[in-house]
Amino acid sequence: MNKFLVAVAGLAVASAASAQSSVTLFGVVDAAVSGYSNKSENVAFPTLANPFYVDSIKASRTALSNSGYNSSRLGFRGTEDLGGGLAASFWLEAPITNDDGQTGISTFARRSTVSLSGAFGEVRLGRDYAPLYWNDTVFDPFGANGVGASVVFTANGAFNTFNGPASPAVAGVPSVSGNSYARASNSIGYFLPPNLGGFYGQVMYAFHEKDKFDSGTVTPTALNNSRSGRYVGGRFGYANGPLDVALAYGNSTIGDGFYAGTTTSVKTINLGGSYDFGVVKLFGEYSTAGKEVDYEVTPLVPAADIDLKGYVVGATVPVGPGLIRVAYSQAKYDFNLPFSLVGDPKADKVAIGYVHNLSKRTALYATVARVKNKNGAALTVGGPSFVATSTLVPGQAFQPKTSTGYDVGLRHAF
Repeated sequence: MNKFLVAVAGLAVASAASAQSSVTLFGVVDAAVSGYSNKSENVAFPTLANPFYVDSIKASRTALSNSGYNSSRLGFRGTEDLGGGLAASFWLEAPITNDDGQTGISTFARRSTVSLSGAFGEVRLGRDYAPLYWNDTVFDPFGANGVGASVVFTANGAFNTFNGPASPAVAGVPSVSGNSYARASNSIGYFLPPNLGGFYGQVMYAFHEKDKFDSGTVTPTALNNSRSGRYVGGRFGYANGPLDVALAYGNSTIGDGFYAGTTTSVKTINLGGSYDFGVVKLFGEYSTAGKEVDYEVTPLVPAADIDLKGYVVGATVPVGPGLIRVAYSQAKYDFNLPFSLVGDPKADKVAIGYVHNLSKRTALYATVARVKNKNGAALTVGGPSFVATSTLVPGQAFQPKTSTGYDVGLRHAF
């Protein structure tokens, strides 16, 4: 009898534990017809010696794209109640290219984490969103997606590219190395608990996972094999009712030379906020980043630091089941040169769009955007690269000028 009671109790405990666990399949499938037109202008004047002179070259493309409104994805997440207020969770999220089916669950590059949470907050391990990214997407009416994504986001993403990034192991599969601006691999993150009266925050440290040698004299001579890939960042904010504001910081090591005694890093700060008046919701973000080289022994002529500053302002206006979205953004580079005959590179962008919600999960959308580049800036809304040279005008160069694009698509979430 006692053995029978013990067996029944064991089954009851197992059933209770099973009931306290959950696994969810989720995703977004987003497809759009997109058009891109990127124009370069000749920096030289026409001469009789060159009868093939053209004043501009336009590269254009029409495509069936994905992720114009929300990023297409497929994911699995689950939580187990451990009792005593503790919970263990996992999150595996893969990018998908539903326009061609090339990329599916071949990599969980969007997020792959395991975590432990409780009254103390949450400790999260794995590949996760970097703190800086949240301000770019939360405080941009276009959410860092499609042709409407701000030049603050696109410029900072390129600015933070590692020197000598690794290539993806499989052709067509997104690489998880080479940049830690939006997401960081090999990270440890801590998140404040949600019951702090509207205050929220996170900190993150990501390992570079490079080999260290003792004695250091046997360190390989290849560049970027000692410290590149390390990331430190944090974000803290306050959200209450219609107000949301947050400040974020990140320090990404993008290159190094062991024997040269150099470390190249990008330090970025961004501040964003939004306020919902009901009839209109306003958004704004300011970002400043500096790329600098630290030396163990400073040379007579050190490399000049490069600065990148930008901002975005925008709004969303609800109209029945739809939403009008507008935004203006700017990114400006400063190479800190003592003498320059031209101004600093700068890009300005205007975007406008409309989202029509057919249900809570399905929406139709349309977006148009235009970027104007000056003084060598080369930011686009997407599509082909700017043409820099042409066989028609040998020896002459073209400078990026304008980039125009549109998305017309359908988004379904599940």
